[in-house]
Amino acid sequence: MSRIPSTKAAAPSGAAARSPWRMLSAERRAGILDRLFRERKEARAAYVQRLVMRGGGFRAATLLSWPPERLAKEVVRLNAQTAEDEVDLLQALYVDLEPAIQVDFLDAAGVKHENGAIAESLEPPFAGAAAVARAVAVVRERHGADGEHYVRTIARYNGAAWPGIENLVERD
Repeated sequence: MSRIPSTKAAAPSGAAARSPWRMLSAERRAGILDRLFRERKEARAAYVQRLVMRGGGFRAATLLSWPPERLAKEVVRLNAQTAEDEVDLLQALYVDLEPAIQVDFLDAAGVKHENGAIAESLEPPFAGAAAVARAVAVVRERHGADGEHYVRTIARYNGAAWPGIENLVERD
């Protein structure tokens, strides 16, 4: 899978920092999972196994028979995502499912990409501080709250790859 403009890093520990995944509404998170379950059978199977392991009385065969939308709502209701899952889900959102924000960010920063996917061979930092500031301004202007969420996601998971981005994000 292509990557969000960062390296895959685990979420910071501690209750002080709220996960960008959990900042999305439950409806939005379920919608993202629903799309992934429809497009990736392996994702659906992985979450079914996770739900079975949590208990609650449902067998895997039963959960696999559910429509993707219902399964997605159950995953969100039970918060059945790990911190690593959250990073993967945000990456899927911004790189695979809805790359427009990432495309605008990378274009404005002058970073080479293919439909929002940065080549694995590129090493951070991907752009200088002035280019990052320009890219942040572009996604905020074009994408509003969704653009702000994207910027927070990048700052949270790999701010070092984008010099100065931490200073451009308001703290919760």
